[in-house]
Amino acid sequence: MEIPRTPSFRLDGKRALVAGASSGIGFGCAVALAEAGAHVVLSARSAEKLGEAVEAIRAEGFSAESLVLDVADVEATEAAIAAHGPFHVLVNSAGIARHGPAVATSPADFDAVFDLNGRGAYFLTRAVAKGLIEAGQPGSLINVSSQMAHVGGIDRAVYAATKHAVEGFTKSMAIEWGPHGIRVNTICPTFIRTPLTEQTFANPERVQWITQKIKLGRIGRVEDIMAAVTYLAGDAAAMVTGTALMVDGGWTAD
Repeated sequence: MEIPRTPSFRLDGKRALVAGASSGIGFGCAVALAEAGAHVVLSARSAEKLGEAVEAIRAEGFSAESLVLDVADVEATEAAIAAHGPFHVLVNSAGIARHGPAVATSPADFDAVFDLNGRGAYFLTRAVAKGLIEAGQPGSLINVSSQMAHVGGIDRAVYAATKHAVEGFTKSMAIEWGPHGIRVNTICPTFIRTPLTEQTFANPERVQWITQKIKLGRIGRVEDIMAAVTYLAGDAAAMVTGTALMVDGGWTAD
């Protein structure tokens, strides 16, 4: 009897773009894709931090380069993708959060968060897809969303709204680009300990709320997201598109 073979998790010969790759989840995702054999292009706004991240990956013997990019600048982003692509894998981890009560939200904060998390993510995903379609190649496009794309949260009305938007355009893009062999998915983390979340973890009330909601009883780690992105990027997830991979320790199970 012929037995089935597990699809490969390797990404040899693939070019991957990771936005927001200078630290935290984005850097972890870049490392994971490089470990799996991809040539990884790390992008972020800070050239200095990007340089450090690229050197750290290269020091491990992996293939990486940097691309200074502000995803909120749609025109510059589209030009850069056209010049440096096509990319077989996209991981969009660029994002910001300005938490606070909804009654205190300023238009400036609202616009800043939506410009990057919503508008920037939309057009970055579109730019990479356009490059793949023009080249006649398949790909895997992954937006780092959030558990807050499926629930609400204290002081997180604006942030949650942007991530709900990401889930919506991800599903629609998956339908549109499926015939081209382009898969579009999201990863939805719970609270992950990174430099960006240290302010939250410094608040004892927030820590209590978080630990009560995570059913596995621990805070998320960057490594938890690294495994998820490696899965979605390659052939192991060849039949997965238009969906959200929850990495939330059971937060949204309620």
